[in-house]
Amino acid sequence: MSKRPERKSKLERVRALPWVAIAQVAVVLGRRWRALSAKDRARLGRLARDSQGRPSNLSAKQRAELRALIGKLDLAGVGRELLAPGRRGGGRRRSRRRGSRA
Repeated sequence: MSKRPERKSKLERVRALPWVAIAQVAVVLGRRWRALSAKDRARLGRLARDSQGRPSNLSAKQRAELRALIGKLDLAGVGRELLAPGRRGGGRRRSRRRGSRA
């Protein structure tokens, strides 16, 4: 007969979270959010509230507007930024000079 796996307490589950990664995501998303104009942030918030988490609760025009605003957040760029931590400094690599071995 197989043993039932032990359940972790809430505290153990919280301690197991990768807090550094969560903080990194929060910083990057916050930067993207602040890059939107105040008008765009307010409109995106309003559409999110009106949709109640379901885009089908919005009209076709509102869904198109929501897609456009989310596009301004550049979520694909967020992924690139998070997955390439070594490329943050402008992406320039230091190259070795040819023929200058002393």
